[in-house]
Amino acid sequence: MSTSDPSGLLEGLHRQPVLAVLRPENLSQACLQLEQLSAVGLQHIELAASTSRHWVEMAQSLRRSFPALALGAASVRTTDALEASVAAGLTYVVSPILEPLLLERARVLEVTLVPGVFTPSEIARAVHLGAPAVKLFPAAALGPRYWNSLAAPMAPLPFCIAAGGLQASEAQAWFEAGVNAVALGGSLFDNTTEPGAVPRLRPGLPSLLRWLESRDNPGLLSD
Repeated sequence: MSTSDPSGLLEGLHRQPVLAVLRPENLSQACLQLEQLSAVGLQHIELAASTSRHWVEMAQSLRRSFPALALGAASVRTTDALEASVAAGLTYVVSPILEPLLLERARVLEVTLVPGVFTPSEIARAVHLGAPAVKLFPAAALGPRYWNSLAAPMAPLPFCIAAGGLQASEAQAWFEAGVNAVALGGSLFDNTTEPGAVPRLRPGLPSLLRWLESRDNPGLLSD
């Protein structure tokens, strides 16, 4: 296991290259969302980070309730948020920005941190700083051809998670363009305005997981 990836996140993403990014308003909503994601077999789920005690306690509770899931923190931009994520027991964090101090502190805390990048210079800088992977963000603003166009001038490209505004139906194009994983957020659940309504998982994610399974296990197609 890499010293820059003590959680083994990349190993897990090689097996299932999809993450969900959630921003639950409370513990009850988080449980309902995690139950649905777990039911379709998703393994990696990020919780939008906060420095509040309430968030830390919520994340700790979710870890106890869903021990089989690989829970991490999303949107980590400060060392305070990084510290809160570690206090919550989350073993990997993902950031929308490239901040050297966060990478340095993550190494001290022995937690995997994936920084956000947008430009070739930021990608090169992240590699130089020893990041285990990069998060291409916001990926929807760039399109899958962007990552593919960097393959020749910047080889070898680092492990890349495409994130930001993506739909499950678009994931195949990103994988074909060479990214290693995708993160899906607001598009996962139906947006409902009815009070007390349970957010329903859209069919796109289960379809994506089935496609990945058949891609990685071609023999399943002949069963």
